[in-house]
Amino acid sequence: MIETITQLAALRERIRQWRRDGQTVGFVPTMGNLHAGHYSLVALARQHVDKVVSSVFVNPTQFGPNEDFTRYPRTPDADTSGLHAAGCDILWLPEVEAMYPFGVPLASNVHVPGISSVLEGACRPGHFDGVCTVVTRLFNQVQADVAAFGKKDFQQLAVIRQMVVDLHMPTAILAGAIVRETDGLAMSSRNQYLSQAERATAPGIHRCLLAMRDAAQAGQPRAQVEADADAQLRSAGFVPDYAVLRCPDFSEPQDGQAGARVALIAARLGRTRLIDNLEFELPG
Repeated sequence: MIETITQLAALRERIRQWRRDGQTVGFVPTMGNLHAGHYSLVALARQHVDKVVSSVFVNPTQFGPNEDFTRYPRTPDADTSGLHAAGCDILWLPEVEAMYPFGVPLASNVHVPGISSVLEGACRPGHFDGVCTVVTRLFNQVQADVAAFGKKDFQQLAVIRQMVVDLHMPTAILAGAIVRETDGLAMSSRNQYLSQAERATAPGIHRCLLAMRDAAQAGQPRAQVEADADAQLRSAGFVPDYAVLRCPDFSEPQDGQAGARVALIAARLGRTRLIDNLEFELPG
């Protein structure tokens, strides 16, 4: 059975026991309300280590003043049973006081410059500071050999990778593929906010990403690809924050330049903000 731990001293003691037995440790940090995408990260971590810890903590420092912290879905019983079925060994369930012992206003903050200021960082000021602050704390608590993050949050993954290298953290970062519904919608805890009509519209984001890829591979200029994507989303009922083509390092590619690309979209549908991305190659 999965073991639920709510005290840091108990978590560290259990991990010390594993270490004494020569076992390696993987980590999957989450905010709960788990789905198949999260469970795929547990399976990914399990491929590399002997034991897996997953945390559920709705982190207040990564939500903006007008965002959905209070209504973010919390489903601890379902999360526990799902993690057990996925093969997770420990559910780390800290309280806010354990994560921020001096309170959120006095919390030490971690800022990753550059990559955290564009796209999601520009749309949600302070978001990545909150993410990096809580991930640093969780990494210090768990001291895992590997940690798994999903590619749906493509920019978050890049920010965390940069942070780990910059701060010489000993945890290797694993990237899990996006898990999609049968109609292409990327799985997300926020999908349940969608009304029935919005849920029918939501896969339009994935179709738009596919269209962006096809247009870029056909040689259309980047500015045209992005403008057409914005128009396609708006005509389907979305309010885009951005629909862009970038290199994997988030630099803006030159037209006609071969190599790896990622199409990224963030758009609102009703009250729900959805993000998605698609990686592809431009031939030489």
